[in-house]
Amino acid sequence: MRFTTLLKNPADWMQGRGPHSDIVMTSRIRLARNLRGWSFPGWSSERQRVDLMNEVRPVVAGLPEMKDGFNEEYPNLTKTKKQVLVERHLVSREHAARSTGCAILIDRRQSLAIMVNEEDHFRMQGIRAGLDLRTAYELVNRVDSELENFLPYAYDSRLGYLTACPTNVGTGMRASAMLHLPALVLTEQIKQVMNAVSKIGLAVRGLYGEGTEALGNLFQVSNQHTLGETESELISRIEGVAEHIVQAENNAREKLLHESPTMLRDQVGRAYATLRFAHILNSKEALTQLSLLRLGADLDLVTECDRGLLDALLLEIQPAHLQLAAQRELSPEERDTRRAEITRQLLKSVPEPLNVSLDSAENAPPPESDDE
Repeated sequence: MRFTTLLKNPADWMQGRGPHSDIVMTSRIRLARNLRGWSFPGWSSERQRVDLMNEVRPVVAGLPEMKDGFNEEYPNLTKTKKQVLVERHLVSREHAARSTGCAILIDRRQSLAIMVNEEDHFRMQGIRAGLDLRTAYELVNRVDSELENFLPYAYDSRLGYLTACPTNVGTGMRASAMLHLPALVLTEQIKQVMNAVSKIGLAVRGLYGEGTEALGNLFQVSNQHTLGETESELISRIEGVAEHIVQAENNAREKLLHESPTMLRDQVGRAYATLRFAHILNSKEALTQLSLLRLGADLDLVTECDRGLLDALLLEIQPAHLQLAAQRELSPEERDTRRAEITRQLLKSVPEPLNVSLDSAENAPPPESDDE
């Protein structure tokens, strides 16, 4: 599969609808694996990384799941193309920054991605729509078992799978859920919720993982350690926390509808107006306003709005996607102009937000005075 073909085919997780998919954008399982007898990528020479890549790439490409998939080594990919893969959450930022001795293999549905020579020899990722960690795990676990039949993994009977970073030793698994939490942000409850998540040993990260900002009100929740718990236990823990966060977000949405309807309509209306008529949009503003418009669609304040269109737009307006479409490097000002142009065009079919009265305390008659 060519890179252009990969981009033309929307990923399964972008089109699918899983449990709680109005709030949980994606579920992801990532496995870290290394081969016995080889130095970790960070400690190996360029020649060693190239030798390992050449040995394992045909094995990975030969998996049934990778039939007609995308298979390329990094020296053949431009910086923009690698960044597009980052924006699609198919490779890590750290892996995209590398070149010689690194490769990426992706299945046709973009549900499975295998990075060669990231921090570990393999980073295998399964991604699904909604809160569906177990299906994502089944996919990546099947591939992991197939590879283990052909390749000697670095494994210790007491510690488990050996990894470059000590926090990954054990199962080598990270389970994460990407959550869209605009109501918790608007009601100023997000800090309290995320602090509670951190206190029980889970990590909260931004849109592109560790060290990144929660743009577009998107937050990743994942386990921090992999030693001492089974894969099933880790998944159950993330699922349980995600369910509680989903409930908190739903409660916050109800609170906004019934206690602050005018503010809610104002936020959604301003987002719609900005996206439909602005001629300059930077990334942060665009993602914030798309988040609010998506909230309006979820709450039926914006009718006949395809949420899939908004989710696809989240990708198309990213810097590397814009530059790839333009077939040249764009200045920040050019990207902001082009981003606004694409957004205006794609949202033409979305009707204005409803301007109707909502049942709320705001619309109720004033309470009787106690004064006599």
